[in-house]
Amino acid sequence: MRDKCGIVGLHSNSSEDVSSFIYYGLYALQHRGQESAGMATFNNDQLHHYYGMGLVTDAFKDCSFEELPGSVGIGHIRYSTTGNSKLENSQPFITDFNNGILATAHNGDIINSNSLRKQLIDEGFKFRSTTDSEVICNLLKREHEKTGDMIKTIENLSELIVGSYSLVILVNDKLYALRDPAGMKPLSIARMDDFFMIASESVAFDVIGANLLRDVEPGEVVYFENNEIRSHHLKIAESMRNAHCIFEYVYFARPDSIIDNNSVYNVRLNIGKKLFEEYPIDADVVMPVPDSAIPAAIGYARASGIDYGEGLIKNRYVGRTFIMPTQGEREIAVKLKMNPLKSELEGKRIILIDDSIVRGTTSKSLIRLLKDSGAKEIHLLVGCPPIISPCYYGISMATKKELIGANNTVEEIKEILDVDSLGYLSLDSLVSTINLPFEDLCLGCLNEEYPTEIQNIGSYNEC
Repeated sequence: MRDKCGIVGLHSNSSEDVSSFIYYGLYALQHRGQESAGMATFNNDQLHHYYGMGLVTDAFKDCSFEELPGSVGIGHIRYSTTGNSKLENSQPFITDFNNGILATAHNGDIINSNSLRKQLIDEGFKFRSTTDSEVICNLLKREHEKTGDMIKTIENLSELIVGSYSLVILVNDKLYALRDPAGMKPLSIARMDDFFMIASESVAFDVIGANLLRDVEPGEVVYFENNEIRSHHLKIAESMRNAHCIFEYVYFARPDSIIDNNSVYNVRLNIGKKLFEEYPIDADVVMPVPDSAIPAAIGYARASGIDYGEGLIKNRYVGRTFIMPTQGEREIAVKLKMNPLKSELEGKRIILIDDSIVRGTTSKSLIRLLKDSGAKEIHLLVGCPPIISPCYYGISMATKKELIGANNTVEEIKEILDVDSLGYLSLDSLVSTINLPFEDLCLGCLNEEYPTEIQNIGSYNEC
C-alpha cells in the first residue's frame, strides 16, 4: 500500500520568504510520497513555482530559495505509482482566473473525477495531467468566475466532488486550507512567531519549531487575516459523519505525528498490547517487520515480557524496485530491502509482528527468508483485521481479486504463508486503540462499509 501525497501551506504576516520552511516541511513528509515535489509562492503580484521529479532533495536540487520568494506559499509531494511517473502530474496545479492566479495542492482521491473531467473538457477547460487533482483546480477556477468569492467557491466545490481531500489553495497572496466533510485525510494547523502553517502531519511543524495548534476539523475551511485564523464550516458537512482513515494510524503516518489528538506512536504501542491480549504466544523473541510495525512489536514485548529483538535489517537506501519476471529475481528484490540477522534467528521461536497484509507476496518471501536463516518457529501477528476490499479514497491498494484476505480464510492464509500460526487483530480491538468513536472511522477496506456511495468509479488514481 502507498498513501497519496503530502501537502504544506504557509502564511506569514512579515515580509520573510517562506519557501525554505515549505521545503523542510515537505522533507518531513517524505514518507507520504517519493515521486515528485513542487512548490508555489506569491510575491509582488507574481506567482513563482517549481516542480521536480524524485525525492525532495532531488526535485529542488536545481532551484534556490531565492527563486521562490514570497510570504505565502504551498507545497506538495506526490506518491509513487507504477507507470505514471511524469512531471505533468506534479503539483501544485496552477491556473489564472478572473482576479489573478490560483494554485492548489491535494491529498486524497476524488471518486467522481472522471465525469467531472469530461464535463470540464466539454466546457473548454484544458488539462496538462491525468490526475483528479487538476480537476479540483479547474473546478475552483470555474466556480470562482461564477461567485467572485472564495468561500462561496469552496462551498460550491464541496457540493460537486465526492471522495477524500485535504487541500491547500493559494489565491494570489491569500492561503486557504480545506479538509473534506468526512475528515478522511489528516490536516493540521501550527503557528510560529508571525506565521501560520498547514500540513498533512504534525511532524512537518516539528522540524522547523512551529507549535501544533489543532487539527483542521472535517468540513472546515481555514484562512488567515490580521494575524488570526479565520474559519468557515461547509454546509455539506452537517449531513455527513466523520470517517478518519484507519490506516493513517496503522501504517501511513509517521509514528511521531499527532493526528486528531491521537499520538500515532501510542496507538501502535496499544495495537501490540491488544495483539498480546488476543494471542498470548510462548516464544523466544518478538520481532517487527520494519519500520511501521516496530511500535506494535515493542508493545507486544512489553505486555508479554518476551524479549524484543531485530531479525530483519532494512536497507533504507533502496527505492522502488521493479517487478521482477522470475522468482529468483523477486527474492533478490526482497533481500535488497530486508536482510536477515542470522545470529538472532537461528533456533528461535519468533513472534513476527506486521502492520497489515495486502497481497501476501512480500510476507511469503520474508517468511521464507527467516526460515532459511534458521528460525525454528514463526508466529505471524498482524496489527489489523484482514483487508477484504479496495480503498477508493487515496490509498494505492490491490484490486479485490488480488487481496489475500478477500479470497482466503485465515487458516488458508496461514498455509499459503507457511507460518506456524497466524493471528489478525480484531476490528473492535483495533478501534479501541484509537481515541475516536467507531462511527468516526473509515473502515471500508476492512468491513466494506464505505462513508460515501461507491459507484461509477472514475478517479484517475494518480493524485
